[in-house]
Amino acid sequence: MSLRSIDHVSFAVRDLQRSLHFYCEVLGLEQTARPDLGFPGAWLKVGDGQVHLIEVPADFDAGTAPPQLNPLASHAAFAIDDHAAMLATLQRNGIEVLDFETSGQMWAKDPDGHIIELISARR
Repeated sequence: MSLRSIDHVSFAVRDLQRSLHFYCEVLGLEQTARPDLGFPGAWLKVGDGQVHLIEVPADFDAGTAPPQLNPLASHAAFAIDDHAAMLATLQRNGIEVLDFETSGQMWAKDPDGHIIELISARR
């Protein structure tokens, strides 16, 4: 028995609409059907997998995001087609980016501080 693929990545978020703006409007993911699970959230398509956003109450301890943008911290990584276009979109939206263009990698934080890696080429 072995793992075949990642089904989804889940992020605890404080403001679902703010996170939907980042993941859909900035990164370009598309919302997909989600069953009523008894708590607010959204499912987003990314290739054959999904990103699950789970809105948590203010007093819920979802862990602490790293204080600064750091590729050594836990993160989710997504393949992208166009490095320059994604970098320009992030910067246009006022999002801090750590860019390693020569390796085709960049990192940014979502509105809740989760680190997102964007990879334009595997080297």
